Amino acid sequence: MTLEKNFNNLKVILVEPNGPLNVGSVARLCSNFEVDELRIVSPKCDIFSLEAKKMALKGQKYLDHCKIFDNLENAVFDCDLVIASCGRIDISKDSFFISSEDIFDWIFSFKKINNLAIIFGREDRGLTNNELLLANKTFNIPTTKNNPSLNLSHAVSIVLYELNKSSNRNFNKELEVFNLASSKQIHDSFVEIEEMLLGVGYLLKHTSRAKISKFKNYISRANTSMHEINVLRGIVHQINWFMNNSKRN
Repeated sequence: MTLEKNFNNLKVILVEPNGPLNVGSVARLCSNFEVDELRIVSPKCDIFSLEAKKMALKGQKYLDHCKIFDNLENAVFDCDLVIASCGRIDISKDSFFISSEDIFDWIFSFKKINNLAIIFGREDRGLTNNELLLANKTFNIPTTKNNPSLNLSHAVSIVLYELNKSSNRNFNKELEVFNLASSKQIHDSFVEIEEMLLGVGYLLKHTSRAKISKFKNYISRANTSMHEINVLRGIVHQINWFMNNSKRN
């Protein structure tokens, strides 16, 4: 069975780009591959400069209508599935990375996905560990170990090409219904979990982020559903209610 595109509202998100030529090139790529929206987090260059416009060509409309955000958390707030490209090789063994081919095969194993976002990091240092935790899945574009970092626009072109190619591949297994917990649901849940565990003394302020990150990675690897994350959140709410009411007695 040959699949057509199984997602709506594809968003390309650039985090703190510092080169107008790259931004313009990405806008052109958005036009080439019919991306629905370009989002930019805290740009470090003039994304409306003549340089950017010259590179954008038919992608000019993506520059004109791009949405600008102060932080990545706000940029992914309405996205059901968030994936992030990462070129770093000095990553923690607890991080979860799969190849671009594998991750797109996984995306097309679902019947329909609304609001798919792909994040690309800074040209010089990529995404921070905290930003990577805002993604449901993180993947790497394999390159030589001596020079693993790709130019931003080149990385975007490879990813959009692979995504487009995967939409025309044959899948023999029955497609699954998409019901994964969104990036925002997971993030909000762990804000509450961290506060609760700090309150009961299980976590210490200076080490809480590292421990919570490991737990969060586990939840992402487990492909946690919306129902499952709501159950977890309900447990946290009940514990908080009990703690608050116990203090009054």
